[in-house]
Amino acid sequence: MDARFNLFENEIAAKFAKRFANAAMVVHQSPLPRSTQELVSLRASQINGCGHCIDLHTKEAAAAGESAVRLHLVAAWRESTVFTEAERAALALAEEGTRLADAHHGVSDETWAQVRKHYDDDRIAALVALVALINAANRLAVIVRQKGGSYEPGMYAAVLD
Repeated sequence: MDARFNLFENEIAAKFAKRFANAAMVVHQSPLPRSTQELVSLRASQINGCGHCIDLHTKEAAAAGESAVRLHLVAAWRESTVFTEAERAALALAEEGTRLADAHHGVSDETWAQVRKHYDDDRIAALVALVALINAANRLAVIVRQKGGSYEPGMYAAVLD
């Protein structure tokens, strides 16, 4: 099945994509570790069933030096030993922030306390913004049926030019 709509060929969608990418750049340039950014983006994308974003974040993480073992275990991070306590807190926040409709109170106090334990205010701001951004990106790609498989690392850097 082909994509329903090319978000990069439409003038309004292209303008939005550029501004969206600029907002994402704030997170990318934050002190939140790049590996954490990619793991969080990958986990939210798995939950949302976004093949395009799973493809993108798996490849970007690998290009940045993330191990195949850790990438393969993101979906089962609770049952894995390869993630730090800080990464586990970030992954829990990503899951609870993505599954808002599934949780009566959204992000639990327990998860928030773990995030506060491991991250300072700047990293928390970046983490919260990242969860919001990746969920929006997932929805954009899923709505237009943007498929995974053809992404190459660094491919979207031109959007910022």
